[in-house]
Amino acid sequence: MNAPVATWVPQARLSPALILPAVLVALVIVAGLIQPSFLSVRNLQDILTQAAPLCIVVIGQTFVILVRGLDLSVASVMATVAVIATSFNTTGNDALPQIFALSLLLGLCVGLANGYLVVKRSVSPFLATLAMMTVLQGARFYYTQGAPGGSLPAALRFLGTGKFLGLPVNLLLLLAILAVAAFFLARTAPGRKVYIVGGNPRAADLVGIDSGRVTMLCYVASSLLAAVAGLVLVGYVGSVDNWVGRGYELDSIVAAVIGGVALTGGRGSPVNAVLGAVILILTFNFVVIVGLPVQAQLMIKGVVIIAAATMFRRLATAS
Repeated sequence: MNAPVATWVPQARLSPALILPAVLVALVIVAGLIQPSFLSVRNLQDILTQAAPLCIVVIGQTFVILVRGLDLSVASVMATVAVIATSFNTTGNDALPQIFALSLLLGLCVGLANGYLVVKRSVSPFLATLAMMTVLQGARFYYTQGAPGGSLPAALRFLGTGKFLGLPVNLLLLLAILAVAAFFLARTAPGRKVYIVGGNPRAADLVGIDSGRVTMLCYVASSLLAAVAGLVLVGYVGSVDNWVGRGYELDSIVAAVIGGVALTGGRGSPVNAVLGAVILILTFNFVVIVGLPVQAQLMIKGVVIIAAATMFRRLATAS
């Protein structure tokens, strides 16, 4: 007797590794059909340029989420770095070393403070990073008296808007950071410790891994990358206010979740998180280019976020 058809017909199933690329391609096709100007070379270049700061933040956020945390201070770090970048009030590049040094020092200090509160004082990641966000906001407003201003070094403008071999410079920087982060997490012993700590902190301690130290280093990585993203973003915008990067703290978390990074820790990759960020940026760009009202923009963004996240989780579970 022949076996039932269902037992031998191959079942069509999309690999979890292809879910995000499929969503991305579908989004581009639909957007192009609805609004052909969406697929123009100029618009696609603008999308790539706009995506870099958020993607850099998402990579750092991924490190923190992998160890069961989150970082709400990233946007405030970006805004503070933007104030630092313009405080020298020069278009020359002489102050560039000081700007980079101060920005990275800020990121280092914020990351260590966040990590200390979470690891050593057992403060919840939400409250610890929310407190740091508030402290940075207060310090920034005190320094600028609510009215930041100043000129930006030419090199930072090039970092944010320049092109090399036809590709945005900030995109090339993003790809370099992504390659290092992906290699570190997937191919090195310290990177594997991040997954072990996030997957089961108790088991990590039992096998001799200092989970507190790993967690603290992840918060440092997040803040340092937020500082780099702040320099890229202020270079792209070309001016500064006290709210540069506003919303990146939530967008970076949402993008990471869309990319399959589990909020429960121990699962996900920076590559997929970046794809999640690109999906968000494409959505933001599309709703603007078709001229939809703000209310409709928010609704469509929410629908895309929910649909992409739900599809990934269902297909990943079924695989």
